[in-house]
Amino acid sequence: MLNEEKNTKFEFTPGEQEESFEILKHIKEVIKDYLQPDDVTKLQLHIHEGLERGQFQRDVFNLNPILHALQTAQIAVDEINLKRDSVISILLYNSIVNGYATVEEMQKKFGDGVAHIIRGLVRIHDLYKKNPVIESDNFRNLLISFSEDMRVILIMIADRVNVMRQIRDTKAIEARQKVAEEASYLYAPLAHKLGLYTLKSELEDLSLKYLEHDAYYMIKDKLNATKTARDAYIDSFINPVKTKLEATGLKFHIKGRTKSIHSIWQKMKKQKCGFEGIYDLFAIRIILDSPLEKEKMQCWQVYSIITDMYQPNPKRLRDWLSVPKSNGYESLHITVLGPEKKWVECQIRTTRMDEIAEHGLAAHWRYKGIKSEGGIDNWLASIRSALENNDDLQLMDQFKLDLYEDEVYVFTPKGDLLKFPKGSTILDLAYYIHSNIGNTCTGGKVNGKAVSFRTELHSGDTIEIITQNSQKPKEEWLHIVKTSKAKAKIRLALKETQKKNGIFAKELLERRFKNKKIEFEEGTMALLVKKMGYKEISDFYKDVADEKLDANTIIDRYIELRDHKENTNEAVATVSAEKFEYDNPDEEILKNNEDVLTIDENLKGIDYKLANCCHPIYGDPVFGFVTVSGGITIHRQDCPNAPELRRRFGYRIVKAKWSGKGGSLYSIALRIIGNDDIGIVSNITNIIAKEDKLSMRSIRIESNDGLFSGTVVVLLDDTSKLNSLIKKLNTVKGVKQITRL
Repeated sequence: MLNEEKNTKFEFTPGEQEESFEILKHIKEVIKDYLQPDDVTKLQLHIHEGLERGQFQRDVFNLNPILHALQTAQIAVDEINLKRDSVISILLYNSIVNGYATVEEMQKKFGDGVAHIIRGLVRIHDLYKKNPVIESDNFRNLLISFSEDMRVILIMIADRVNVMRQIRDTKAIEARQKVAEEASYLYAPLAHKLGLYTLKSELEDLSLKYLEHDAYYMIKDKLNATKTARDAYIDSFINPVKTKLEATGLKFHIKGRTKSIHSIWQKMKKQKCGFEGIYDLFAIRIILDSPLEKEKMQCWQVYSIITDMYQPNPKRLRDWLSVPKSNGYESLHITVLGPEKKWVECQIRTTRMDEIAEHGLAAHWRYKGIKSEGGIDNWLASIRSALENNDDLQLMDQFKLDLYEDEVYVFTPKGDLLKFPKGSTILDLAYYIHSNIGNTCTGGKVNGKAVSFRTELHSGDTIEIITQNSQKPKEEWLHIVKTSKAKAKIRLALKETQKKNGIFAKELLERRFKNKKIEFEEGTMALLVKKMGYKEISDFYKDVADEKLDANTIIDRYIELRDHKENTNEAVATVSAEKFEYDNPDEEILKNNEDVLTIDENLKGIDYKLANCCHPIYGDPVFGFVTVSGGITIHRQDCPNAPELRRRFGYRIVKAKWSGKGGSLYSIALRIIGNDDIGIVSNITNIIAKEDKLSMRSIRIESNDGLFSGTVVVLLDDTSKLNSLIKKLNTVKGVKQITRL
């Protein structure tokens, strides 16, 4: 239902008043057996008090809200077969959602059934406030699950049909566009699922009328121009077929139908042809009253009779008798060349097949004796069956959505809607978005409130993921997540972590062995691992990394085993590794790494690269860091990461120095901050352009509150050139600060 714009005064026109009384009289007559004695009096009093308070205002389309509610109620009663609670809810809804009355007040006046429906309508109203991306099945399903009572969805369909009927001549074109788009991709599919085929076609046709005006009227005019001829043609096709079928003694009836304007337009676009190129503007449906055991035989008998009379198009034969569609649809479709050389589609089916085709899965279950097992389509088909059988919709409470117990739908902060199994957690959502998001997830926010990543998801919530780079996946996470996708990603992350930890643990042991001047021998270590009860050496190193095994103890046992293997009785003087620690990492580096890596163009056989974190260039004081893969990364001595690398991996650091420029150019980024004066950017770029052996790769400038900040990337060959450039840029008037990134 549409939000309302407040005006100064609300009045009925004479025509609106007369129509309102007529509709109210009609509704009272149709549902009189369901109304309570004082329902109408209380409704009239509610509306009268609302008029006195000035609570009713025309909406963006200038529609009368009271008349509009009555028109919606009439559609709900006449075309959907809704009763008392639904009608009263429609008439009360605007007062509730605009804050002039409460659900509790209406519950006291009109009962629990009315209050239940209004709560559903209000929940949907609140759902729309999230500005969701609604062009999806997920939103359609969330809409249904959120309403809880199917009458809420039926009322929304009735309301949208009513709006679409009333806004033909509105001046609010943009609002009409939005309403028509929603009718096309949200309400028409819902109406179709519910078996409300007439309303579905009306919504589609009106949407086309408002969204693609020229196409709609082109097709409509052509259909009107050919209607008489088309009806006469259908008769000329059917009559000889009817005579032949009657002669065989078959029991049947024949129907002819014209496609909707929307269907014709969709086919024109799909086939990329004009109106005249559509084969099946109309179809002939032959429905046999056939016993179950003779169905296929009699359908093929009719097929044989028709194809004897008219030439068939073999490319357009559709046999859903032998292999029905997955939704249970059974029929035999053929296209034949009828009188005047026109193509005609014929659908051959039995009464049972036709009911399944028209009424979907509900009819299929009735014939097959299959009970609904839950899910959106099953539930909708159950409701559709209730509508067709004219069941009292007061019993709708029994149709609580099975999906509500199986699936949840949540929003991202951007309005995207995602579906998860019931019981999924914040962590499931994090891994759904991206592996790195999941691996670093520390929690989330549900509708703005911080929660643990163990928190279960609930339909309609907006979820934001909170991450922290220091977070790592843990084994217990496998018991927190519900989805197989999240479990697989956690297992992969744990495996990668275990591999890295194993490499780190092995390096740690080798380093400790080196400090004690003990030779690390792989065979002896493998034997020790086996003696310690490990089947896989990776499990051994994992326990070392997790500090479940003490490195000093391992070394002691290794020495014992080595001495035993060598059959020596010499006492081995050892110093406990417990006393060893890096008191001065830099000193340790110098002591154990006397060789210096010389970086020049002649450096061969060593895989090295310049670090992206500090971008060293010729002339910078540097050091080398040995990576896990065996290559070396060159860092500046003042690199932001240097202290952490020295503290944790001092044994992997090597001395390095430059030797010869080698003609290389290095990419350097400078951050410049200054006053946003006229010409300052031009002055900066002019200085760079005039510099010899220096070129600018990119410049990005941002201005805010009289200040500008920019990032300039240049190519140069050494630190002297860099220092010279920075010195010259500092002379530019307005420049406040230059920082090397």
